[in-house]
Amino acid sequence: MKWRIDRRRALGGLAAAGLLGGCATARSAIDPFVRRDGKGFTRRGKPYRYAGANAWYLAWLGSGEPVGDRTRLTRELERLKGLGVTNIRLLAGAEEGPLRNAIRPGFVDRAGKYNLALLEGLDFALAEMAKRDMTAVLYVSNFWEWSGGFMTRLYWATSSYLEMNDPARPWPAFADMASGFYANAQAMQGYFDYLGTLIGRTNTINGRRYAADPTIMAWQLGNEPRPGATPEAIEAHLPSYYKWIDDSAAMIRKLAPNQLVSLGMEGTIAANGREDIVLRAHRNIDYLTAHIWPLNWGWVDGKDLAGTWEAGKAKVEDYLSTHIRLAEKAGKPLVFEEFGFPRDGELYDPWVPITFRERYYRLIYAAAETHSSDAGGSVSGTNFWGWSGEARAQHGDHRFHPGDTQYMGDPPHEPQGWYGNFDSDENIGATIREHSARFGTV
Repeated sequence: MKWRIDRRRALGGLAAAGLLGGCATARSAIDPFVRRDGKGFTRRGKPYRYAGANAWYLAWLGSGEPVGDRTRLTRELERLKGLGVTNIRLLAGAEEGPLRNAIRPGFVDRAGKYNLALLEGLDFALAEMAKRDMTAVLYVSNFWEWSGGFMTRLYWATSSYLEMNDPARPWPAFADMASGFYANAQAMQGYFDYLGTLIGRTNTINGRRYAADPTIMAWQLGNEPRPGATPEAIEAHLPSYYKWIDDSAAMIRKLAPNQLVSLGMEGTIAANGREDIVLRAHRNIDYLTAHIWPLNWGWVDGKDLAGTWEAGKAKVEDYLSTHIRLAEKAGKPLVFEEFGFPRDGELYDPWVPITFRERYYRLIYAAAETHSSDAGGSVSGTNFWGWSGEARAQHGDHRFHPGDTQYMGDPPHEPQGWYGNFDSDENIGATIREHSARFGTV
């Protein structure tokens, strides 16, 4: 089925219904859906905050052998529940194509054929989360290459693509080219077709329609969607970027009116520091998100964490403060949705200490607790990146090889063990558990 949105009619109807930029109406105490109420969330008639995790790979685990391992999935959910985690952000869309670092199998290929086993894996993951009263944020595509993403959809439409970190065309060429996705009619139609199919799906495990499943807290348009990287590209892509956001939000609200809409944006880092872009991008979005990556952004040196910690810490604090301020200005909730830090020495094995990661998590958690909705602030959720659980690197080079099935918090383009937390990381587990007890609500 082709999904087409009459943008003016959809947005006008939503505005008339008070669904754009306003507060949710009072809800019944038995209402199981997560709602936005001003600067916070509610569920079952009460304030709702969560200590959460990122586990992008749950649909792959849920798909069963030979790709997945359903018994491992249930063990990982039990471990996360034991840490106080009540929300998981996971990938619900991956495009198969030529990008060498993209996870395979994907959910959909160039011909528009869906991988039914992977969709049933998503069904299984959601059904198991429902049993544990967890909520999910589903991101349906990706700005980056590791799940195919926007670049693959552009390739399907144009037969041209660019690898991330291509030595002949280094950064920021990838980001500028990927942003052409928003203005490509064929790529956009394929995106909307997949989004509509996913929202309209019925779970094969528990029989729930996705659009009527309170386990799904939010539909997220993509992982870290940027309007470009260079100032020139950003200016060129902004109109189509905003239109994609607004049209997607309108479609989700029409098809799944009881679930929230999220953008998945990193924050100002995705817009060359421009706060106006962040605010405009979230005009028709239910809540703001911030992703914080000190090592990736050059704020700390992984080989000299002790010597660069203080300077990096100051930049993290400033970034957190900026997005707390923006959320207050928008009058909407804020989620610290991705935050990761390397093991000591930027090594990858489970036996390596995580001294500075523990400090970093405590820094993020303290900001969330100080500015929580309970304290009159806007921070309503935290999702650390990411959960590796019982998985271990399968190769001495700590790289993900084609055919590997020991999925970790680190996606296939990254060193396996870089940012993910293992089940043996007892200290960080205690930190997460303590934060959940102070911050989370049920």
